[in-house]
Parts: sequence; structure tokens; C-alpha cells
Amino acid sequence: MSTVTYGSGTPDDPWKLKTPPMTSEFLAWREETEKPPKLVVQVGSTKLSYQLRCIEDLSAMLGKCNDWMPLGNADEGKPVTPGTVEAWARDESNPVGGYYGLRKGYRGRFANYVPPVLELLGMVELEHGARNNRVRAIRK
Repeated sequence: MSTVTYGSGTPDDPWKLKTPPMTSEFLAWREETEKPPKLVVQVGSTKLSYQLRCIEDLSAMLGKCNDWMPLGNADEGKPVTPGTVEAWARDESNPVGGYYGLRKGYRGRFANYVPPVLELLGMVELEHGARNNRVRAIRK
């Protein structure tokens, strides 16, 4: 199930997406000319940004996982559950050596906002239950 309602993923034409439980809408777009390139997420008036490479890196990690992975969504500074997407997005052993989030204080919630982008791009299957959602790579 795609969570997109419109947009091409640019600042002038952002994707309009929903969080995995389908309870909240947010906008997302690529800013490829930034240093480093960014995936920007806007939730109301709050903007979060992640290194754009998170799209390919998360897809590659999930492809190696060979199974469903829990999202484990959490704010920055809150503990994360090992073995979740959120834990991987903060782990020093991931491809960027830690947080993909670029704005201190707003680096969490990766698992809430990045997997719907990958779903839109046809890279993953994403569950949409009320809680405890999971994601897995689409095998091609």
C-alpha cells in the first residue's frame, strides 16, 4: 500500500506521505544540492533532515536482512530497541558511523519517516497497523 497522495519529491512539489500507522501526514523531499544531500521531512512546522544516502543504505541493509525488521520508532535521546530500524539508524556500525539525522535534537524518528519514502519508491514493503509495524526489502 503506497502512502503517497501527491508530489514528485522536490522542494516545490513534495511527497505527501503518512506515517506507518496511517495516523499522521507529513511532507518529504530531496535536497540533492545540499552538502551533504538531504532528505527533508516536514511535520507541521517542524523540519527534520536526514542524509539522503539513508534511502539507499536502508534499502541495502534490509536486503541483507532477509526478513521483516521492526521499526522501533523513538525520539532522539530515548532508548531504542536493538534489532530495529531506529537502532540501526543510530548505530556506529552503520555506513555513516552513527545518526543519519542532521539536526541535533531532531535526529530521531528515522523509522517513522524514512520507511514510507522507501515504500513510495517501491523498495520495501511496510506494515500499516496501529503499532509495532515492520518493514522488509522487496525482492526483485
